[in-house]
Amino acid sequence: MNIQIKADIQEALAQGKAVIALESTIISHGMPYPKNVETALEVEQIIRDAGAVPATIAIMDGVIKIGLSHDEIEQLAQASDVLKASRRDLPYIMAQKKTGATTVAGTMICAAMAGIRVFVTGGIGGVHRGAEKTMDISADLTELAKTNVAVVCAGAKSILDLGLTLEYLETQGVPVLGYQTDRFPAFYTRDSGFAVNYQVNSAEEMAEILHSKAQLGLEGGTVIANPIPEEHALPADEIEAAIQQALKEADENGIAGKAVTPFLLSKLGEITAGKSLASNIELVKNNARVGAAIAIELAKLGK
Repeated sequence: MNIQIKADIQEALAQGKAVIALESTIISHGMPYPKNVETALEVEQIIRDAGAVPATIAIMDGVIKIGLSHDEIEQLAQASDVLKASRRDLPYIMAQKKTGATTVAGTMICAAMAGIRVFVTGGIGGVHRGAEKTMDISADLTELAKTNVAVVCAGAKSILDLGLTLEYLETQGVPVLGYQTDRFPAFYTRDSGFAVNYQVNSAEEMAEILHSKAQLGLEGGTVIANPIPEEHALPADEIEAAIQQALKEADENGIAGKAVTPFLLSKLGEITAGKSLASNIELVKNNARVGAAIAIELAKLGK
């Protein structure tokens, strides 16, 4: 297996310390330069300051990298030929020695290979609006059904059909736990209108649930839904109007498949005059703080 684990991460894992996986599509496809680099480095620092070790994951020239250097983050942020690496893409990218930024699913797979149990992201993928006709369902959901990594997120991206996303997760037996909330957040907003399975009020309690799940030998991940802080949330009606406009433009331009999400996020940034990007950055930072606290408590419980 062509996988390289950065020295500080390898040491932390060997000592049973808290390590947090971070995806790289947020760098290559999720934010404009240089905000993508600034955010990636700030999120890593938040995790270090909390007492955990960050592990940003990507495939560089066919090698799975668990932990990136500053130069590698810069390379991902500015290159135009970086592929999005989900489960289906990993064999091709590695065999062809290409560079790929890992999606939620891709990051979960690589994190599990390295023995990392907690992953922080912005929002998971899900069932797209109109999926009853298009069958456009993110591979993130099937990955959550089989890969043993807890995913700390601000819910699912609000461009999705959140009701169907939660139904899909229920069918797959994936626990959806709300961190200090009984509502499922919708990325830019704190309440999607749907409930989580259970509210969990502390990092200690969350770690105990994850530990219990591991002891039971239950396969699959856990969604830890952590709402965007109140002061950075956007009004639900404003973001929904912007999403409808962005969806209309995507349809008119024939945007489909994995190009949809980057297009919609970019278009939302334009429509909201940058407010959606600012919220995106803040929710990722908040997830990093919560994820680090949970990973530290989980490390205390051992394997």
